[in-house]
Parts: sequence; structure tokens; C-alpha cells
Amino acid sequence: MRKTLYCFTHDLRLADNQLLQNAVDRSHEIAFIYVVDPVWFKPTNYQQLPMGAIRWQFTCQALRDLEVQLQSYGHVLNVVLGSPVNALTSLLKHAGFDTLAMANPIGLFERQQRNAVSKAHSQVAFLTDWSQTLYTPAQLRSAQALPDKQQGWKSFSYFRKKVEKAGVLPFAAQAFNAQSFNARPVKSVDIENVFADNQSLSLLTQAQRVSLCQPDAAHPQDPIPGQPDIDQPDKSQLSDSQSSNSQSSNSQSSNSHASERPLNNRQLRNSQLSQHPFQYRGGETAGWQHMLDYFASGAASTYKNTRNALDGCFNSTGFSPYLGIGNISPRQIYYHLKQYEQDHGVNESTYWIYFELLWREYFQWLALMLEQRLFRFRGLARSAPLTSFFPERFAKWCQGNTPYAIVNACMQQLNSTGFMSNRGRQLVASCLVNELGIDWRYGAAYFQQQLIDYDVASNWGNWQYIAGVGVDPRGGRHFNLQKQTQMFDPDGVFIETWQGRGDGASLDSVDMVDWPIMLEGER
Repeated sequence: MRKTLYCFTHDLRLADNQLLQNAVDRSHEIAFIYVVDPVWFKPTNYQQLPMGAIRWQFTCQALRDLEVQLQSYGHVLNVVLGSPVNALTSLLKHAGFDTLAMANPIGLFERQQRNAVSKAHSQVAFLTDWSQTLYTPAQLRSAQALPDKQQGWKSFSYFRKKVEKAGVLPFAAQAFNAQSFNARPVKSVDIENVFADNQSLSLLTQAQRVSLCQPDAAHPQDPIPGQPDIDQPDKSQLSDSQSSNSQSSNSQSSNSHASERPLNNRQLRNSQLSQHPFQYRGGETAGWQHMLDYFASGAASTYKNTRNALDGCFNSTGFSPYLGIGNISPRQIYYHLKQYEQDHGVNESTYWIYFELLWREYFQWLALMLEQRLFRFRGLARSAPLTSFFPERFAKWCQGNTPYAIVNACMQQLNSTGFMSNRGRQLVASCLVNELGIDWRYGAAYFQQQLIDYDVASNWGNWQYIAGVGVDPRGGRHFNLQKQTQMFDPDGVFIETWQGRGDGASLDSVDMVDWPIMLEGER
């Protein structure tokens, strides 16, 4: 009889989670855990937190949603604070598990942790699957879209054309088979005794989770307004409807390097947020509802025309937060998009949603191949960029207090909501690298801290693009901020909404030899 430990990571969902289904189907006893690494809340990543307060709140909401769903089947989600290697090793050693189920990670650090556990417990069976990607490695190899040792990695265009020419279809998105829980004596394993004598590990209550990461003076963030507790989800919606429908794309975390078009007046009006901006709520239930609302709105048919808007609930798809944490899968997105096209017709906008899905997919496999080079200063370039680190400039960029109003507004939006449009991300990244002359890795680390839709592959891959150290044959990106403002915020509504004017102070308070810079009125 199989006794399985299932460790959730970036797959916080029941539906279209083949690894979870396999583990449940094959197990006599099973326990579910999620490990919270204390390192997430320490400024060890270019002086930034790997996990900021707003993203952690979003994660806590997702964990609560998953917890409620598991409870409805008589199971418990054990949220553990401690080193993932230590937690998994202790459970496998002392709780009698013979199987560990854990999704294949994309991030280098997470893969190193998983490999350390595997090496230490060779007698334990490992179940794994690709829960974050649209395609499997076998599918991409059949399309000759994966890199080889001789040629290395190609551009996104090469990847996209190979996939489209081969006509590769993602495997069908699967509903969660609830009968697996009911038909088998699957029991939640009591793991409290394992941690009783281990002071470096502890089980977290819901209240303890929320208090782990709070805004502070060093990392100022405006918390998302409180929302009521998640009610028990409608399991018929999460299973029956998901068997035929799916979701759409990570437009915010994917690169969009097609032609730029200014928005017309109607699109600009629709793009502006009210004084109480839309907030994303974490969890499979919320992600599924957001997808239903998006496609019901018909916004998919005009996506290519509105995707560059700086604000607005449905101008972009808004699926990236749920993709990043695994509340929805790219396969669900793909097949719901196909259903939408069948009902409403195919056009350039609906294709562009798939195009953005391919961008995300490209970055996932690129990150796996690049490993440490994804985080290297010179990336894939032959020489390092001509940038450095200027603490005062970086702090003003983070605070949204630069000489560039459009950049300030975007950064204020990010700090308040944990979200920023794809266009905004390109503009503020270009500003950091080109106008401020700052090492791109500091910007990538700040995005990692702040963004609720942080995805290691898309985030660091996109920053390499902007900095000119990625695989893009055209080099880096340098946006004309004045022109971009005229195109996407000609009336200054977005800048006014997010208070982007700044305080008018000089970007630098001292010169190259640390003498104070005197303004005209101070001389």
C-alpha cells in the first residue's frame, strides 16, 4: 500500500493537476503539505525580499482556498514553516512515507532543493509532472522546438514557428475526479509529531501565515484591502465546467514586441481605474471566476487593441497572477480560448492570446536551459552591460519618484496593488537600465518582491531582454518615455490617478565626488 506525501509548490489547484490526480489514485494514505521557506522574507535578493507582502497575501488567499477544498474531502493542508529540504527530509525519514509527489520546478533554486531531497532518499518513489507548462518536453522535442547541445537556444520566433508548424496540441485539461477521495480509504497523515522535537520546523495556523510578512519602513507596500473569508467553493463549477473550458494568457509577464499603436479615446477612458482599483484575489476559485468573467465580457475579441493600456480590468487578460501561483494551468487557458473562438469567431486578438501563451512557454524552457545564466549580469552576452548601481537612484525608482511621470505612476501602481501592465513593465525597466544606468538585476529583484504574478522564468527572462543580455537578436530595448506617454496617456489620466508627478527633486543629491548638488534656488 502506498503512503504518499504530496508537496504543493506552484500548482495550488485541484483541477487539471495530473500529478495530484495520479497521487490520489495510487495512494492508500496521503498527506498534503506546503512549505514556507523563511528565506522568502529576508532581504537576500539584491537587498530585496524574495517574497513581498502583497504577493504573500495573495499566496495566503490561494492556500486558504486550497485548504477549504481539501477539507471538503476530509483532508488537511499542512502549511509548514522551515527549510523545504529539512521539512521533506524529516517527513520522509520519520513518518513512513514511501512516495513523494512534487511538480517539476522551473526555478534553479527549487530544482536544487528537489534534487537534494531525491538524493538523500533514493529508496523513496518520486512522482512528478510538468504542471506549469503548456506542452511536455516530448511534445516540444517532436516539434524540434527544444534546444540541442550544438545549436543552443534559438529566438522566440524560431520557437513559435516550430510549434505552430508542427501543429502540436496541448494535452486536454482534466477536471479533478472527486470520486478518488470518496472511493478509496485515503487518509490524511498526522505529521505533527514529526515536528514536535524539531525547533527549525513548525506548522502554521492561518493567522500565523498572514503575519509572516508585513509591510515595513524598509520595504513600503500598501496592503490589499481586507476581504471576507473564502466560502466553501462550488465543486461542481471547479470540476464539471473545467472539463470542457479553460483559461487565457499571461500577457503581463510575456514580452510583446509587435507594432505599437496609440489607444483611441474610448480605449483610454475604459483603461483608467477608479479611486478604488480592482484587486486580484488568490485561489483557484477566484482564478476560475475571473476567467469566466473575462470571456463573458467579450474582451478576448479586442485583446490585441487594448493590451497596451496601462490600466483596466479586462484590457489585458489578467490571468498571469493565477498562472504564476498555479491556480490555473496554461492548458485550461488554451482550451477555454478555443471554445471562445468556436462560439465567437477567430480573429487577430484571439490568436494574440495564444501568442502570449507561447511567450510564457518559451521563457519556461529557456529558464530550464539557462540555469544560473538566467541571473548572470551579462546573461548570454559576450560582455557585461555598461551599468552600475546607484543606491539613491534605485530607491527613487522603487518609490516612484524619478523625473519621469509615467514611470512614477507605474511604480506607484505596482507598490499599491502588486500589479503593473506589460507596457508599464517595459517602460520602467527601460528607464532603470537606460536612463538611470542601473544594473538590471536590481530591477528584476524588486519586481520579484512586488509582483503578485511573479514567475521566475518570465520575470528574469524579460529583464534580460530589456537589458540587451538575452537571446533576442535585436539587442536591448530603449523606450522613448515622452513618446510612450503621448501614446498611452495623452491626457495624463493614468499619471494623475497614480500620482506620478513626483516631488520635483533632483535624481541625484550628490555628484560623482560626493559633493552636494545645489539646485538653482539654493545657490
